[in-house]
Amino acid sequence: MKVIIVDDERLARNELKRLLSKHSNIEIIDEAKNADEAAIKIKEQQPDAIFLDIHMPGSTGLELAESLGDDVNIIFCTAYDQFAVDAFSLNAMDYLVKPVNPERLSDAIAKLEARLEQSKQQKGLPDDHKLMVKYGETMRIIPLSDIIRFESIGNHAAIYTPHGKAFLHSSLNKIEAKLDASHYFRASRSDIIRLDAIESMEQAISYGLEAKLSNGQTVEISRRQATKLKQLLEFTQL
Repeated sequence: MKVIIVDDERLARNELKRLLSKHSNIEIIDEAKNADEAAIKIKEQQPDAIFLDIHMPGSTGLELAESLGDDVNIIFCTAYDQFAVDAFSLNAMDYLVKPVNPERLSDAIAKLEARLEQSKQQKGLPDDHKLMVKYGETMRIIPLSDIIRFESIGNHAAIYTPHGKAFLHSSLNKIEAKLDASHYFRASRSDIIRLDAIESMEQAISYGLEAKLSNGQTVEISRRQATKLKQLLEFTQL
C-alpha cells in the first residue's frame, strides 16, 4: 500500500517513517512538509493513503482534506485531539494522536487494507450504463462500453470513443472507483484503458508495456501495472 507522509516537522516525519517501517505491507513513496506540496505530490503519485498533520504553515490539513474529497484515504496524525469531529466529517479513515501508539497505528493500517480490498471486490457500473457526453456542440447518450480510454488532462479526463474525443469533469481516481475492474484497467497514473480494446502489446523501453488499442492509439502501461496486467490476463513472464 503506497502512502505519503504530510507533516511540517522533520522529526515527526522521521518518527512516523520508523513506525511504518515495521509494516511490510506499507511503502512510503514520498513525504511533504505543507499542504501545497502535498497536493502536487498526491496528484502526481496517487497514493493509496496519506498520513496527514493538521497544523502546518499555510493551508491546514483539514483544508487539504476538504480539497481532496474522496480521491485518497486520509489518516490524520496530529498532536491535537480536538479536531477529531471535523476530521471524521471529512470522511477521514482514522485519527491518530501524537505520539502515535504502535497498536493504534496497526489498527489504522488494518482498516486501510480492508478498505482497499473491499474497493477491489466491488463491482462497478454495468457496460450498458448510459452517459450524456458533449462532442463539440452535440450531446450524445452513449453506453459506458463505448469508452475505449480515459486520459487525465489537468483536472479533467478525456474520453475516447467511436464518436471521437470528449471530456468529463472528474478525476481518474473518481472514475476508476466507479468502473468494473473486469472491463477497465488502470494503465498508469494518467490512463485507464478498456481491456477488450487492447489489440496487441509490446515491451516498452521503460520495462513496462505499450498497448495498441482498437482505435489506433498506443498507451504506455507502467512497469508496476504491466506486472499486474500480465497476472490478470495470465501472461507468462516475457
